[in-house]
Amino acid sequence: MALLPVADALARLLDGVEAGSPQTVPLGEAAGRVLAADLPALRTQPPFDASAMDGYAVRAGDMAALPAILDVIGEAPAGKPFAGSVGPGQAVRIFTGAPVPEGADTVVIQENAEAEGNRVRITARTPEGRNIRLKGLDFAEGDMLLEKGRLLDPAAVSLAAAGNHAALAVVRRPLVAIVATGDELMPPGGDPGPGQIVASNGYGVAAIAREAGAEVLDLGIAPDTAEAISGLVDTALAARADVVVTLGGASVGDHDLVHAVLTGKGMALDFWKIAMRPGKPLMFGRLEGTRCLGLPGNPVASLVCAHLFLKPLVACLSGRSWTPQLLRATLETPMEANDLRQDYVRAVATPSADGLSVRPFGLQDSSMLRTMAASNALIVREPFSPPAPEGSTVSVIMLR
Repeated sequence: MALLPVADALARLLDGVEAGSPQTVPLGEAAGRVLAADLPALRTQPPFDASAMDGYAVRAGDMAALPAILDVIGEAPAGKPFAGSVGPGQAVRIFTGAPVPEGADTVVIQENAEAEGNRVRITARTPEGRNIRLKGLDFAEGDMLLEKGRLLDPAAVSLAAAGNHAALAVVRRPLVAIVATGDELMPPGGDPGPGQIVASNGYGVAAIAREAGAEVLDLGIAPDTAEAISGLVDTALAARADVVVTLGGASVGDHDLVHAVLTGKGMALDFWKIAMRPGKPLMFGRLEGTRCLGLPGNPVASLVCAHLFLKPLVACLSGRSWTPQLLRATLETPMEANDLRQDYVRAVATPSADGLSVRPFGLQDSSMLRTMAASNALIVREPFSPPAPEGSTVSVIMLR
């Protein structure tokens, strides 16, 4: 089977992907979700002419001559409007956010006023309308606040609250079920037996899926038997997972059983084996409406493939916009020519006078998680790229 180019594999993976159905969630749970419908304002903000400062609500005409001595006829804290009106020669002590009393047309900040018992001395002239937030300054009832498809970041959630929405219609988070495979794996925190290693891939893959907008169902580790793998896949299907991610077991060894189990259940295999490094034994297919993504067992290959394939898949399923983020950077050290596979080289990118510079790590073994954790970028080397001398320009994907 010929190796499939990365771009073709990604296009086939995302073909036909649609955002999930809407669901309504409390506003406090909406952050990070995608809005499923346009959001109009249910009220006007501010709902009245409001003071923008602590000071005195007065009539601008009373400050024709300074200092102006005015009678203080009341007080207006936030949330407790002054019930009367301000007439000539009068003032109301007012605080930020309080409604401006009828008759007043400006607010003198307290730094320009001196209290004298039941009077106030105004020492600096304040133009009409100053320090007042007019009714509807931010938005009016019925205004469109947020459009369908908006990722609900902190500012958007606050705006929805100001518009008097207690709950929001959002795109349902896709469910990603993760199945690790391998007799050699054990959970972190235990005492590995002979030939065993600590399972690590699932935690990083789950984190990538959550960052992209998914809910994650970690189904644990299946030993290398068709029955065990099949059982966990059945659990994922029963949970109505949108994506089943398997870790390891998708290659061609005698103990690599994932491909056989999934195709035995009726999975329509779309592709298997990608022209990339690390991550060649990547598998993708569809089973009963569930997308099945078989990631390599080597930790770095698993994480790189999750960044390149699982992240965009989850983003699209959760209603988020996704486009490849390729930046250009200046190479700090030379790189050798590349072969037939697209290479994703762990590296450290730093700001430079010209924009961005990048230094690849010397050792790129796909088992080295420490190098992956130290990298904030992947240098993308196209198939059959010629040698790249120091100072040449390369493409990079930022990881963080």
